[in-house]
Amino acid sequence: MMNPKELIARRVAKELNDGDVVNLGIGLPTMVANYVPKDKDITFQSENGMLGLGPAPVQGQEDFDLTNAGGSPVTMTNGGVFFDSATSFGIIRGGHVDATVLGSLQVDEEGSIANWIIPGKMVPGMGGAMDLLVGAKKVIVAMQHTSGDALKILKKCTLPLTAFKEVNLIVTEYGVMEVTPQGLLLKEIAEGVTVEDIQKITEPTLIISEDLKIMEI
Repeated sequence: MMNPKELIARRVAKELNDGDVVNLGIGLPTMVANYVPKDKDITFQSENGMLGLGPAPVQGQEDFDLTNAGGSPVTMTNGGVFFDSATSFGIIRGGHVDATVLGSLQVDEEGSIANWIIPGKMVPGMGGAMDLLVGAKKVIVAMQHTSGDALKILKKCTLPLTAFKEVNLIVTEYGVMEVTPQGLLLKEIAEGVTVEDIQKITEPTLIISEDLKIMEI
């Protein structure tokens, strides 16, 4: 199997539409920018005040004065712009972000998400996640399916919620699941993985699509 994080990032990149304004969360989601098809014109936004982020910089050519909201070095495309946080969150809260891609600690079958915990314990904090989850038109969770032996896709999140019923799609190295009113609809499955494999590491009972496909990457 391909490196799980690369597989997830490649699949999420296919989910973005030409002309979209997209916000990528810290960590794995930032890899998505590296795999956007060349025939798609995607504008990436960062809540610390940038519009027009490019692919990750080549190692050794990073500019550490140019970073995303997670503090990782980024590049800018021609025409990229900088602005203050008030403008940045105005873009998000005003509904101008077409999609956001976020990592998560837990997601449940209703589309609720927990992606932060007590500061200093696991991750620094939620950052702009609350605003993005409510303000973006589409919410994609990009994460590895489990954390060691701990399940991350649950019937109900047990960690403090970042948002309630806002997730639309979950992409892991095992498959692609859409959040529906009836539960999680398994639409695609990774090559070499069986439905039984993915169900064993998913707490809610998955609804299997009649058109179940191998993940397209």
